[in-house]
Amino acid sequence: MLPPGSTIGILGGGQLGRMLGLAAAQLGYKVHVYAPDAESVAAEVTAHHSQAAWDDEPRLAAFAAACDAVTFEFENVPVDTVRFLSGHVAIRPGALGLEIAQDRLAEKKFVADLGGRTAPFASVPDRAALDIALADIGAPAILKTVRMGYDGKGQARLATPADADTAWQTIGRHAAILEGFVAFEHEFSVILVRGIDGEIRTWDSSVNVHEGGILATASLPPPPVVIEQQDEARAMMAEIADALDYVGVLTGEFFATDAGPVFNEMAPRVHNSGHWTIEGAVTSQFENHIRAIAGLPLGSTATRQLPVMMRNLIGADIALIPDLLADENCHVHHYSKTEVREGRKLGHATWAGASPT
Repeated sequence: MLPPGSTIGILGGGQLGRMLGLAAAQLGYKVHVYAPDAESVAAEVTAHHSQAAWDDEPRLAAFAAACDAVTFEFENVPVDTVRFLSGHVAIRPGALGLEIAQDRLAEKKFVADLGGRTAPFASVPDRAALDIALADIGAPAILKTVRMGYDGKGQARLATPADADTAWQTIGRHAAILEGFVAFEHEFSVILVRGIDGEIRTWDSSVNVHEGGILATASLPPPPVVIEQQDEARAMMAEIADALDYVGVLTGEFFATDAGPVFNEMAPRVHNSGHWTIEGAVTSQFENHIRAIAGLPLGSTATRQLPVMMRNLIGADIALIPDLLADENCHVHHYSKTEVREGRKLGHATWAGASPT
């Protein structure tokens, strides 16, 4: 167990790191952010900040020496960075979950091997393989780059096989995975936290609505079909967490379908769809992540009161904050990012125990 006054390192300087830093401070910890970016909204609220490249081993070693434990706030931290640090300091979660989550093909195979239900998928290493995959899976389908890509980036939809050339160009001709189209009623999240001792606790699932590939809202209670499929999806995520010997918050995104919950993807970190837990749950995802990696007892994940709605403030939406603050039931979080641009998450608003007015 890390005593108060210990330093927790966070790889990555974005809003998730910012909210993790605030949760760590609440529990008496100092936080040291390591990121290559000059602008770090996480570093604004933490004690220490190292701006250096992911492969700068002398700086990484110095960072490790200054920390008592290290975690990461987004899934595109290089696996080699995590492996290097693991030789110098406790890093939770470890590299395995990160490595699998960074490769969409490996991720789908991993979950399928555990018995999870996924969309039909095929490897597309080159353009010729796309035709073979389409002949096997059919269309409509979605072509996704194997690596990188988030919030709808690195993806292209194919209504028919005739769209293959356009789709291949759209994703930049990178190695990809073709996923068969899944007919679903709703998208929902399963967010769990696993302690060092293997204890797992799970928050209630939100139903998620995306616009332009970006999460727009996460709300509770979800519709009956999601509630009916929540336990099966939770069991799948618990099996994944145990297989990875995972420590911290782990998120899985699912489709509610006639056949049951279909696994879409996982994130080895706190998640956008769990922001509602700050005001809406007894213990937020951010606090429980810190508790887990510090070896502290996990907090209750119970929902305080319903309904709950979390809305992302994307791009020009950030200008709505004065109006949102006029709603006495609205909790606003501004991420302190200076550049406003289309598609950029700049904050979020939450209503707990009330609906937006």
